[in-house]
Amino acid sequence: MVAAPRGQPISFEEQIPMYAFTLEQPTTLAQALQQIGAGGQALAGGQTLIASLKQRLAQPETLIDLGLVPELAGIRREGAGVMIGAMTRHEAVAGSADVQQAIPALAALAGGIGDRQVRAMGTLGGSVANNDPAADYPAAVLALGASVHTDRRQIAADDFFQGMYTTALEPGELIKAIHFPAPRKAGYAKFRQPASRFALVGVFVAQTDSGVRVAITGAGNGVFRHAGLEAALNASFTPQAVDAVAVDASELNSDLHASAAYRAQLIKVQARLAVARANG
Repeated sequence: MVAAPRGQPISFEEQIPMYAFTLEQPTTLAQALQQIGAGGQALAGGQTLIASLKQRLAQPETLIDLGLVPELAGIRREGAGVMIGAMTRHEAVAGSADVQQAIPALAALAGGIGDRQVRAMGTLGGSVANNDPAADYPAAVLALGASVHTDRRQIAADDFFQGMYTTALEPGELIKAIHFPAPRKAGYAKFRQPASRFALVGVFVAQTDSGVRVAITGAGNGVFRHAGLEAALNASFTPQAVDAVAVDASELNSDLHASAAYRAQLIKVQARLAVARANG
């Protein structure tokens, strides 16, 4: 803190100097990609990046606001599934008739993210690109076997998530949309961390044409599939099938909110709930 002459208060600006940055607001995808390629930082819903800016954890010289790029938003049916633009807000996913019809579990997941303000501002692409280890969307992407469409390629869900805040995205690569194939059945259940409303543990189960997929968020260093639960639910897609599955706590998170052993038990509890919801 800088000392001030007696009787003269220190302003906020003097205590924490502000820094200047340029805000660009492209209206086409081509403009956005050009500005990002020139070194700009993409800004989606801002639910993570704005907080980082306030805490000086990020100090980009140029922010590229993607909110005015129409090619990046919207929901449409594609085959039996849905294609959702990266800039589509959580509340739009939750309220979409197409999503509710094709994948009701995905609509329910979106409707349970954060609070109303977060759902009004947060975006699908921003959440998936950030890959917070307790975020909801990565569990849906992985369990449903979705594909991430960028400006350069398509990335399968199994190849996309690579650990805490880490994905297969290359520098300057931008998510345009995510395609979610419709499962036979799907369900999601999470135990919320009360303050943040992130998942202390969340489990998304999906019965697909190629078998059952189970993705877990909040319990480890990133979203992951559970082979034991998948095998048990492939044999019998019932809540009772979860009971015989052993969940190893040795690689799970342990923090002030919950021990690893508690999270291991929560995985089974939430898996049972998710299957029950999938079965209607």
